[in-house]
Amino acid sequence: MIDRRYINFFDFISLFLIIILSLVGLLFVYSATFRIDQPYSIYFKKQLFGCASGLLIYFICCFIDFRTLQRWAYFLYFLTIVLLIFTMIKGSVALGGQRWISLGFFKFQPSEIAKLIFPGFFTYYLFTEKDSFDFSVEEFLPMLAMLGFSALLILKQPDLGTAMIISLSGILLFWMAGIGKKFFFWSSIFLLITAPVLYKCLKPYQKQRIAVFMGYGDSKKERYQIEQSVIAIGSGGLAGKGFLNGTQNKLQFLPESRTDFIFSVLCEEWGFLGAILIIFLYILLFIRLFYVVSTITNFFVQLLAIGLILHIIISTMINIGMVIGLLPIVGIPLPFMSYGISHLWITFASLGWFNSISMRRFYISVR
Repeated sequence: MIDRRYINFFDFISLFLIIILSLVGLLFVYSATFRIDQPYSIYFKKQLFGCASGLLIYFICCFIDFRTLQRWAYFLYFLTIVLLIFTMIKGSVALGGQRWISLGFFKFQPSEIAKLIFPGFFTYYLFTEKDSFDFSVEEFLPMLAMLGFSALLILKQPDLGTAMIISLSGILLFWMAGIGKKFFFWSSIFLLITAPVLYKCLKPYQKQRIAVFMGYGDSKKERYQIEQSVIAIGSGGLAGKGFLNGTQNKLQFLPESRTDFIFSVLCEEWGFLGAILIIFLYILLFIRLFYVVSTITNFFVQLLAIGLILHIIISTMINIGMVIGLLPIVGIPLPFMSYGISHLWITFASLGWFNSISMRRFYISVR
């Protein structure tokens, strides 16, 4: 049974914003997959199940003590590494990638689990290794090795987008934990020197995406996806064409409309005002989450809380940036809105775990 004191600090504001974003996402998955002969597509039904079960996962994570989840995460991360290796060998293939493990009735991505539990793995390691907050680079090396190995396994699937999210989130955690400026300086020099080699290691389609971002490519081939997205966004005008009336979406000119390009569907049907409204809701959610972080007095718990929301913030920024052409297309879903049960569950779990911290933050001893 949960201590009733904790209920007083349950974050109802963030939960309200999460539910609104999920409902809007559900609405546009319905629109993106709507057909006259089959209005309620299998994708909409799965997304509805994902939202309902995601809320259940959210509340389960809320009411489990965040320290218990942190300990579990430390040991589960090693299991996740095993699952990532298994995915490379026997994983389910779809959309040109071997990223899923099939359980019969649904598939899940182990890489999504890595996004969730790496912050718990990282902070539990720091918490158990030292009492002080002064860490040397050498003490970070085991964590750096685990992060690099995880990102490499995900990159080999290939899943550049998720590998980027995990790497960026992890590096930001290292920076906030105090890894030092020298590490970033020498890492930048290393990346600069090895950039040509790293570029050659990319898959042909990944090189194409970089070329498209730089302005190259045929509008009927390599540039087709981004140009159709920009057309959909621009054609929405100020107030949009109306729900279910998006022509780029309905005439199937817009690829991956229910997943990576769900924001383009929203812009076409709700216009500039709808896009601003959704971005405003995301900003409100992130401001609320950072406010809660600012009230946490324990360094390691604060670091854990930041780690749990970093991948959501980065995914939101990259997804919106790529569909409007400001960033290369890397296949990152928009949190709460893009179709996909795995990333939906992980996002709900992350924020449920975060709320578990919020509920207990004034009863944590300072260390």
